[in-house]
Amino acid sequence: MRVLLIEDEKKVASFIRRGLKEKGFAVDVVHDGEKGLFSAEINPYDLIILDIMLPGKDGIFICRQLRKKNIVTPILMLTARDDVEDKVSGLDSGADDYLTKPFEFAEFLARVRALTRRKGSPKITTLRVANLKLDQVTHKVTRAGKEIDLTATEYSLLEYLMLNANQVVTRTMISEHVWSEDFDSFSNVINVYVNYVRKKVDAGFSEPLIHSIRGTGYILKG
Repeated sequence: MRVLLIEDEKKVASFIRRGLKEKGFAVDVVHDGEKGLFSAEINPYDLIILDIMLPGKDGIFICRQLRKKNIVTPILMLTARDDVEDKVSGLDSGADDYLTKPFEFAEFLARVRALTRRKGSPKITTLRVANLKLDQVTHKVTRAGKEIDLTATEYSLLEYLMLNANQVVTRTMISEHVWSEDFDSFSNVINVYVNYVRKKVDAGFSEPLIHSIRGTGYILKG
């Protein structure tokens, strides 16, 4: 899943980005309000993490502008202030959740997981295609009961393919949701990782699940 982090404190941003990347998220980082608003308006994200106190335009303004433009991407708002009025302002501007800094990363990650599940049924955390099973909470992947060991990037790629099962996904779609904004979608990295995942998922099975669509992209179906 692809996340936009709008945070002017570079140490905090680096900490959050590193932690999310370790969990398989693609993270774009912006350090001021103007650029953050621009990125949120032009790119598809699964979650926006938004600090309130920003140079340029603050988080409240950004949140209101996004909601006015009917951008419904879940927003987790961050602030160093613990005033009730600030929390109310943030939530009233359209934010979905609110977290006060400093915070424990485990709690932060739990809120991220909850918000990124919001688009679908919050009770569904296991994806299944044929005999392939992926648990979005534990990140455990099995096929016909056999556990498959994946790297963080491989997991993110497989999760995206399973979320779009039976649909063709293009290289651009994959790059936007599995890698960050500065990724070159014309490189052969996507092909390489699809082959890595295909070998792990389809090896030893007579019926392959991951298929290449020449000139278009890939499809996972069973």
